[in-house]
Amino acid sequence: MHIAVLGAGAWGTTLADLLCRKGFPVRLWAREEEVVRSIREKRENTLFLPGANLCPELAADQDPARVLDQAEMVLVVVPSQFLRASLTELRGLLPENPVIVCASKGIELDTLEPMSVVVAEALEGMNPRYAVLSGPSFAREVSQGMPTSVTLGCVDRELGRTLQEVFSTAFFRVYTSDDFRGVELGGAVKNVMAIAAGISDGLGFGHDARAALITRGLAEMSRLGLAMGAQAKTFMGLSGMGDLVLTCTGDLSRNRQVGLKLGQGQKLAAIIAGTRSVAEGVKTTKSVFDLSKKLGVELPITEQVYRILYEDKDPAQAVKDLMARSLKHEHEEEA
Repeated sequence: MHIAVLGAGAWGTTLADLLCRKGFPVRLWAREEEVVRSIREKRENTLFLPGANLCPELAADQDPARVLDQAEMVLVVVPSQFLRASLTELRGLLPENPVIVCASKGIELDTLEPMSVVVAEALEGMNPRYAVLSGPSFAREVSQGMPTSVTLGCVDRELGRTLQEVFSTAFFRVYTSDDFRGVELGGAVKNVMAIAAGISDGLGFGHDARAALITRGLAEMSRLGLAMGAQAKTFMGLSGMGDLVLTCTGDLSRNRQVGLKLGQGQKLAAIIAGTRSVAEGVKTTKSVFDLSKKLGVELPITEQVYRILYEDKDPAQAVKDLMARSLKHEHEEEA
């Protein structure tokens, strides 16, 4: 199986390397000449994944026509807000019925659509076969061969089983799920909660506060998911609770680091200017907040993160406002 990987950030490079080491012919598309040159000459993505030795057979290229030539599977790992534009640009190079595996996490800002809808609309008329890969996974740890488990969401069970075999290794375990919508929503919303957890830690609050944020964050994730047709049990799994715990507690989480700096008093513009890597949660916070208003779903943590990011609300005041909300039954929808 010839595989094309679109997006040479840390995660795209890591997955391309993993697949290449399994013996698949893999071509990695990068927009940055610096990344292509680094991979070709040093077998390392010095910009986004420094220090990781890449498979000697991994091919990197700026020319999408060469990358997509003969591709039987396309793994998409571009930032979520650029997914539609990238696929629209490249659709003429794709075969009919393309297998699209999406590892981009987010909700599109302009349309408030999840990635599955963005793919379907960008490739309208081509009948793409869609799957989403998500779960608790830091690129750095996967690139080092540390044990990791993720979920592959795909409504086509036969295709899902095939892709499960493609991605699984001795250290990278892939579970399957029919609920691709739940899998992709978990991967998006957890980034918002990671910013919230980082803010809490930056303010100097303890483990109690972080545990509460994770738990109530899971409630928000589930509430939004159910309103969009996902299954509740999905959010109890790797792509829900698992990814939420990782990104809210792990120091390698870019979104948690953004929150940490906000809690310590830094301004968002300065934080963004100081990094080359994308923290998806910043834009996802706005799209999830707007989506909650559109659907009439209450997401109080998301709302406060939105106020901090986009209205310059004082983080300490945001926490006070969260704690001062009217008292409720923990599972109010069941009460």
